[in-house]
Amino acid sequence: MAQKISNRLAEIVDALPLKNGIRVLEVGCGTGLAAREIVNRVENGYVLAVDRSPKAIAQATKNAQKEIEKGALKFVQAKIEALELPGEEPFDFAFAIRVGALDGRHPEIEQEALKKISGLLKKNGKLFIDGGNPLRELVPEGFKN
Repeated sequence: MAQKISNRLAEIVDALPLKNGIRVLEVGCGTGLAAREIVNRVENGYVLAVDRSPKAIAQATKNAQKEIEKGALKFVQAKIEALELPGEEPFDFAFAIRVGALDGRHPEIEQEALKKISGLLKKNGKLFIDGGNPLRELVPEGFKN
C-alpha cells in the first residue's frame, strides 16, 4: 500500500518551482515520498533521489517501481559529499529536507556537499532546504548562480 504524503511534505513539494520536463535532485530522500510526489505531478519530469541509508533506498525503490520503470525516478545510495553521477545531465534545482550534511552542524561536510550539489546543477540552478516557510533558498559563497 502506498504511503500517504504528510501535510508538511505536501507543502514543501507545493513550494518547489515544478514544471513539466523538470530535472530535480533530491538530497536525503528517505523512503522517496517527495520524489514520487514530484514525478506524479509533472509530465516528463525526472527526479534523482539520493540517501546515505541503504535501508531507505531499498524501501524507496520498492515503493516506486512504477515511476522507476517509467524512467521518471532513480534512487542512488550515497553520501552527498561523495556523490558521483557520471553521465547525468545537470538538474534544474536540488532540494534537501532534514539533511545533516546541510544543517550547519558539520561545516566541513557541508562545504563538500554544496560543491557536489553546485556541480550537478544547471547554470542558475537553485538549492532549496527546509527552515523557511516552508523552504528557503541556500546560496552559499561560491555557489554558482
